[in-house]
Amino acid sequence: MNRDQTTIILGAVAAVLLWGCGARRVAGPTPPPSPDLIVLLPDPDNGALGRASVSTPSGTVDLIDARSATQVLANRPPTPPSVLEEAEVRRVFGDALAALPLPPALFNLYFKFDSDDLTDEARALVPEILQVVTGRPAPDVVVVGHTDTTGSSKANFELGLKRAGTIRNLLIQAGLEASLIEVTSHGEADLLISTPDETFEPRNRRVEIAVR
Repeated sequence: MNRDQTTIILGAVAAVLLWGCGARRVAGPTPPPSPDLIVLLPDPDNGALGRASVSTPSGTVDLIDARSATQVLANRPPTPPSVLEEAEVRRVFGDALAALPLPPALFNLYFKFDSDDLTDEARALVPEILQVVTGRPAPDVVVVGHTDTTGSSKANFELGLKRAGTIRNLLIQAGLEASLIEVTSHGEADLLISTPDETFEPRNRRVEIAVR
């Protein structure tokens, strides 16, 4: 079975093992094994849907539609695909889906030219970001600083790091533990808007924040 990176495949397998000492009592015939249920679900982060190929020595089926499912039993080909109702997916896989982590929240904060001062528009977003971060039970925050292409690569790396540090300090002041924040800089190496060297571009003067 192949797993596309934008696809979640959930399998439900029921099995019970009994261990005992002394004489073994057999209450009746052994029940037949339960089949594995394989379901194709959209990516919870962006809703994208890939596809999956489910194979056994006896055959193969392709799952291409949202909530399409097949059952797999040893020595038999997978059953023809069928689409489960949303309620059935929640009934069977509700606990597993509830245990999935929240999708990351992504933010861009922009800075004034050649400084680590936020623009007025970016500063207005800070309370929303703090609310998202502090609302997660165990937040993991990655802060990446960027610059435009004016100045040297070395100076821009340092400026990107300084900008990321500014955001880190704001998060710490809001009560987030410092060890939960990863800070790095890409300087001018990862432009949001592609430009030639020595080009003023406000959209490249930014910090990207990913909250997981």
